[in-house]
Amino acid sequence: MPSRAPVWDHFRMTDATPPFPAVQPPTERRVSARIGSISESATLAVDAKAKALKAAGRPVIGFGAGEPDFPTPDYIVEAAVAACRDPKYHRYTPAGGLPELKAAIAAKTARDSGYQVDASQVLVTNGGKQAIYEAFAAILDPGDEVIVPAPYWTTYPESIRLAGGIPVEVVADETTGYRVSVEQLEAARTAHTKVLLFVSPSNPTGAVYSREQIEEIGRWAAEHGLWVLTDEIYEHLVYGDAEFHSLPVVVPELRDKCIVVNGVAKTYAMTGWRVGWVIGPQDVVKAATNLQSHATSNVSNVAQAAALAAVSGDLAAVEEMKTAFDRRRRTMVRMLSEIDGVICPEPEGAFYAYPSVKGLLGKDIRGKRPATSVELAALILEEAEVAVVPGEAFGTPGYLRLSYALGDEDLVEGVSRIQKLLAEAQD
Repeated sequence: MPSRAPVWDHFRMTDATPPFPAVQPPTERRVSARIGSISESATLAVDAKAKALKAAGRPVIGFGAGEPDFPTPDYIVEAAVAACRDPKYHRYTPAGGLPELKAAIAAKTARDSGYQVDASQVLVTNGGKQAIYEAFAAILDPGDEVIVPAPYWTTYPESIRLAGGIPVEVVADETTGYRVSVEQLEAARTAHTKVLLFVSPSNPTGAVYSREQIEEIGRWAAEHGLWVLTDEIYEHLVYGDAEFHSLPVVVPELRDKCIVVNGVAKTYAMTGWRVGWVIGPQDVVKAATNLQSHATSNVSNVAQAAALAAVSGDLAAVEEMKTAFDRRRRTMVRMLSEIDGVICPEPEGAFYAYPSVKGLLGKDIRGKRPATSVELAALILEEAEVAVVPGEAFGTPGYLRLSYALGDEDLVEGVSRIQKLLAEAQD
C-alpha cells in the first residue's frame, strides 16, 4: 500500500507556490457600521482620563463618574466570600438569574415601591446597561422610535440604536427643572413612536418628577398605546420634599406595556459588582432571557449572592450614604451658584449637579475663549485639574455634569478650583 503524505502537506504554503491565486479583496469597512457608529461612554472616558492623570502624578479631582465613594457594606461582601467557597456557585446557573435572587428582587420591589410582580417577571443582568439594552432589544423592531427626554444618560440612545430603534430627543432645560411636559412629548410622537423612556430620579440632572406629573405622563402613554421603559436605579436617592414614585404603581393600566430596569450599583455602592435586572411582562422577560442565554449566560454567581444579601437586607447603610450625599449636594449647589455665569438648579435626586455654563461660553479665561461646554470642560481639566463631563455627552450643549458622590474635602477643593478659574472670565 503506497505511503501517503500527511494531509497538511497537500495544503502547505511556500513562498514559491501559493496554494490559491492571489485575489485583492475589495475595499471594505473593517468595523461594522452598526458598531462603528457607537460612541465611547463619555462619563467613563472622563473618569479614565482623570485616573490616568492622577497616576502620572497630577492632583486631579474627578467629578466624572457616577460612583459612590463608599465601600460595599460588609454583610454584602461576606455573602460573596461565602459564595466563593460554596461549590454550587462554581458551576453554570440559570441564564435568567438565581431563582432565589429573582424571588428576592420581586419581594424588594414590592417593599420599596409597592409594585407587585412575580419572580417569573424578573431577569438578572450584568449591570443596568445590559438590562437597558436587552429590554430595548426585546421590544424594538428596525425603525421604531423611542422618545428620549434630554438631558439623558449617555447609554440610552446607543442602546436604542443597537436594538434597531431611533431615539427622538425631547429637550428640557433649567427653566423647568429639567422636566419634560406632556405637550412636548405629544409634539414628538409620530406614527412610528413605540416607546417612551422615563427616568426619575434622573441622571444627569437629578430631576425628580412629582406624582401628579408621573400620572399625567403615564396616562398619556397609556392613551396612545405606547410602551414605557422606566429606569429606577436611583429610587432611594431623593432629598428634601421630593419623593420617588414608580410609574407602573401610579398608572397601573400600564403594567402590561411597562418595563422597569434597576440594580444594586447606586443604592448599595456596588458599581463594580455588575448586577442589574429587568422587570416586565413575562413574554418580554422570556425573550430578553433568551437573548442573554446566548450573549453572556448567567451573571457571576458570586455577584448574584452578594446582590441577594443586598436586596434582602435593610436600608440602614443606604440611609447613611444618602445623608452624606444630601450634605454634599447642598454644598456643591451653593458653591457653583456663587460663580458668575453659572446657573445651578438644586437636584432633588441621584448624586449629580447639572449647572448651565452658557453664560461663560465665549469669554476669555486664561487666554482662551471656550465656545462650547466641551472646550470649557477641557480648559477646567487642564488649568484647574478638575474633571467634569460636558453637556454634549447628555444631548444638551452648554452644561456640565458634576457628581457629588465623592469625599467632602475633595468636593470642596475641586469646586473651589473651578470657582477660582472661572472668576477670571472676562468679556
